[in-house]
Amino acid sequence: METVLSISSISKRYGKIQAVNDLSLDIRKGQVFGILGPNGSGKTTTLSIILELLKSDAGRFQWFGKAPSKESRKRIGSVIESPNFFPYLSPVINLKIVADIKDLGYGDIDRVLHLTGLYERRNTRFKTFSFGMKQRLAIASALLGSPDVLILDEPTNGLDPQGIAHIRELILQTASQGTTIIMASHLLDEVQKICSHVAVLSKGKKLFDGEVSKVLAISDSFEVAATDMDSLAGAVKLLPGFLSAAREGEKFLVYFNGVIRPDELNRFMFGKGIILTHLSERKRSLEQHFLELLRDNE
Repeated sequence: METVLSISSISKRYGKIQAVNDLSLDIRKGQVFGILGPNGSGKTTTLSIILELLKSDAGRFQWFGKAPSKESRKRIGSVIESPNFFPYLSPVINLKIVADIKDLGYGDIDRVLHLTGLYERRNTRFKTFSFGMKQRLAIASALLGSPDVLILDEPTNGLDPQGIAHIRELILQTASQGTTIIMASHLLDEVQKICSHVAVLSKGKKLFDGEVSKVLAISDSFEVAATDMDSLAGAVKLLPGFLSAAREGEKFLVYFNGVIRPDELNRFMFGKGIILTHLSERKRSLEQHFLELLRDNE
């Protein structure tokens, strides 16, 4: 799969604050890549560097396998900071101005207005828009010209639940058409619902990156039960990665340090002559994994 963005050891410092610390990432075509971290973790600084709005102190990055250039920038749409348009002009006029800046024609304006659900309000003054509608117009402007990559900085920040749902649906719809999405967010729930891949940042340092589905597939614990609970209590302690077990009514809740699959656990018990009458996996959430990473980094 084609590497869209390759970041190699970029760093950025503001005085005593290390905003980005030796960050390396590879983002591939078609991914919905979330850059996740609390406020001040370096997300916006990282996006600003790859958009050449800031210069890094060290390291380099490549777009589409080459050094950043005017041509590569034409293939990228972005929304950084708050939506900013002329308040007394309509979406159509504002988008014509954006198209002029991007050296594009006006033929794509109706498409992006339909895509973002703003076509019916295309002639309404921008100043009358809700924050969610303003955010959608910003995304519409970024989508002009059908860029290969869409970069979004906290796209659901400050929105009500309905606005969040609209933006989430828009991002997923855009991604389904083959656009690579790079999204910075501090909202775990949104990253979990939208992103295929995630990198976790803290104080400018990468703590983890990988597929969201693999994070969610990691099990913290299992509920197990057997006819002979005493034998089960002894056997679970022999399992690889065993941490602890707690009795909960007619079941044990067993914790592990590492990954163990349900079939491995069942096979192990069967080999010990124990037939499980109950086996239930408790999956770790992205939030649990995120908080563990932050705690381990303190």
